Amino acid sequence: MIKVGDCYEIEFSFTQDQVNDFCKISGDFNPLHWDEAFAAKTPFKKPIIHGALIASVFSRVMGMEFPGSGSVYLKQISEFKRPLYVGQTYQVKFEVATVNNVKHTAEIKTQVFEMERGKIMVDGIASVMHADLF
Repeated sequence: MIKVGDCYEIEFSFTQDQVNDFCKISGDFNPLHWDEAFAAKTPFKKPIIHGALIASVFSRVMGMEFPGSGSVYLKQISEFKRPLYVGQTYQVKFEVATVNNVKHTAEIKTQVFEMERGKIMVDGIASVMHADLF
């Protein structure tokens, strides 16, 4: 049974090949994600990772690790504060913010941090449901 304040953390990174695969899967071929020459002319200076690919880390964790297998990912609100880049390692922190035992739901903070300087890159909250957890 999960409770308010429960936390979980993981580290992740993506390769350019994974980003390119996501371009193919999603159909989002914005050159900002894969074309170094194009990205060099932008304020980001190099290709950035798709926001939806970053959010897929939340989905993986909530469905498989915390709260775990059988969870239903109901909702995600994310604010992308800074760009994330290929080859850099990031830390994701999850913290249970609320629990509704009647509806078998919880709200979980979803935050991504840069490992080197500890800056928050993505700030959000997710809603999940899992009958076995409450």
